Amino acid sequence: MNSIRIIRRLPTRQWRSFSRCTALNQEVAEAINPLTIPPPEGVDKPVSPKIEKIVSEITNLNLLEVSELSQVLKKRLNLPDAPVMPMGGFAAMPAPAAQEEEEATPKAVKTSFTVKMTKFDDKQKVALIKEIKSLLEGFNLVQAKKFVESVPTVVKADISKDEAEKLKEALTKVGAVIEID
Repeated sequence: MNSIRIIRRLPTRQWRSFSRCTALNQEVAEAINPLTIPPPEGVDKPVSPKIEKIVSEITNLNLLEVSELSQVLKKRLNLPDAPVMPMGGFAAMPAPAAQEEEEATPKAVKTSFTVKMTKFDDKQKVALIKEIKSLLEGFNLVQAKKFVESVPTVVKADISKDEAEKLKEALTKVGAVIEID
């Protein structure tokens, strides 16, 4: 705003030469219309009232009116008719090369397993509690006892197949029934 006041104070001859200068006109335009800050990501961009009115009117149209509007816009804007796509697009009929690629890719191999204890032999309960205490880190005797008594329960999750097999072998020796998923 200060630059506008300074410009208005110029004599008429200087004012005319100033108005002819495009670089200064751009500075004045920037002073008059400051840059707008873009909205943050995830927030809808503000829409002009004119566009908002058009959108609200279009959303109130029924299907036949929308079809008629589409035809009129195609004519006025000289847009070609788009070919109708089959349901699912081009993916409905895969090319033979695509089928070969699918066959060539190996199937996903399961890499993480979960060891579950479903039941145990009551006669070997004490041995099982001791084994749980030694196999699972951070368990004391009381925690191991509560863990064994809360069957069915997950012993360990997201472990490798070798580790799951070793855990199953160790627990089945002391009377537990184990499933690996």
